[in-house]
Amino acid sequence: MTTRILILTGRGRHEDPWHDHAATSHRLALLLAGLEVDGRPSDVVVRSTFPDALGDLDDVDLLVVNAGTPWPGFREAGIGPDDDAWEPFHATLDAWARDDGRILAVHQSANTFGDRPEWEEVLGGRWVPGTSYHPPFGEARLALASGGHPMVAGAPGAVDVLDERYCGLRVAPTSQVLGWLTDDDGERQPALWVTERHGGRTVYSALGHDARSYDSPAHADLLLRAATWLLG
Repeated sequence: MTTRILILTGRGRHEDPWHDHAATSHRLALLLAGLEVDGRPSDVVVRSTFPDALGDLDDVDLLVVNAGTPWPGFREAGIGPDDDAWEPFHATLDAWARDDGRILAVHQSANTFGDRPEWEEVLGGRWVPGTSYHPPFGEARLALASGGHPMVAGAPGAVDVLDERYCGLRVAPTSQVLGWLTDDDGERQPALWVTERHGGRTVYSALGHDARSYDSPAHADLLLRAATWLLG
């Protein structure tokens, strides 16, 4: 048997000019292809966000969400399928997630599916327009919690990356924060958390702006830890 992993990568109404979702999803696929849990190798599929992308979700063990917001003017121009065409996609995702679904959500996934309030509960938080922000891209350090959760138990104390630092995210009180970035004022900002409140398991990491983030061995280790816990 294999572990089926589906990476959902932003396209169309779920992509933007600032994130190369294809490149980062490729790096995620290369990393997760080497994952083995309980002796089962992983079978990784990368799929763009289309309304029919989740037709076989019942056979998926781990869903990785690496998607974002539409290009400015995309939806206003009426490009692509309309909201009604996307309804089955969101209904399928929500039902699967709440039925013990396992989700690894990265970076801009805090800012996707903005028209679906149920996504915030599944994610355990989200980007808030007008409140959330990020300083310029550059060196960043994600400080990890010490113990208290198997995902970070025995992990290095911090993850050093070249990345964006997402700040001002809204985190549900039922989510367990396991990592923090520091803003330009020295304030800690929650950027890694887990939640099981919705009936499944979700890990959200704010890291992963572009492929350079995945060059960090500590970041790769963290993602493998996250996937292992989700599938445990």
